[in-house]
Amino acid sequence: MDLNWLRDFVCLGRTLSFTRAAEERNITQSAFSRRVKSLENWMGVALIDRATFPVQLSPAGKQFLPIAKATIAELIDARQAIREQEQGDKSFQRFAVLHTISVNYLTSRLEELEADIKNLKARVISDSLSTCCQLLADGGCDFLLCYRHPDVPLVLDESQFARIDLGSEKMVPVALKSASDTHGWDLPGTAKTPSPYLAYERSSFLGAVVDQTLGKQQVHLSVQYVDGLVEAIKRRVLNGIGIGWLPHSAIQSELADGLVSQIGPASLEAEMTLSVFCSPARLNDKGKEVWKNFGA
Repeated sequence: MDLNWLRDFVCLGRTLSFTRAAEERNITQSAFSRRVKSLENWMGVALIDRATFPVQLSPAGKQFLPIAKATIAELIDARQAIREQEQGDKSFQRFAVLHTISVNYLTSRLEELEADIKNLKARVISDSLSTCCQLLADGGCDFLLCYRHPDVPLVLDESQFARIDLGSEKMVPVALKSASDTHGWDLPGTAKTPSPYLAYERSSFLGAVVDQTLGKQQVHLSVQYVDGLVEAIKRRVLNGIGIGWLPHSAIQSELADGLVSQIGPASLEAEMTLSVFCSPARLNDKGKEVWKNFGA
């Protein structure tokens, strides 16, 4: 038995799509199908009804799904409890966040939490959104802080967790002012003279958000650079390489100083919500204080 087989099955049970589930699990569809089949072979029964479209769980699959979820959670909780016992870090509150949220929001927010909650200890895990969502689902963190966008679903069964919306964030197209003035970069631009574009990986959450925004209007851009990290895109923007979409919180000081300028109309902005998720039943007393503070 491989724990990933259970995770794959739970993901498939939620999406009812081999294609989408494989994307969320970040493996090829053929490899994903083989792992689901391996779980079925181990169980000795068919868990998926492949004769329907979209696919459905078989009666055995419906019976096994809650067991698989509970098994994953119990294994992760047991692993964490044993680790904490060995490492003596039981009192730490674990936050899984995107790197840009850690830098531009959580660092200062933790200072406020530490002022309000006596002896608060925090461990921050900065990673991709899919990894952070997996950590929350598996019990590998206490709190997930992430962005949400109406057109880009999270890789998370939100119905299983409590959520507090903390505020809004905008993705704004910006460029180094001196470079944009020199080269005449503008949006939407023209097909004859497209502006250089610093893009996010399409598989990333922010990449999907920007793609959704660009897909709603005609914009002329020429991709010059692709990266998955906000800080990498920001560095290239500040080096005058091209236009990039950045969270306003990540570039607000440079905008205020006039070092960079926003490019194009307001319709090219992408509005997101900053939210925190948790499973309240898993929180210890200190964690419950943190959750209460987030909602204050």
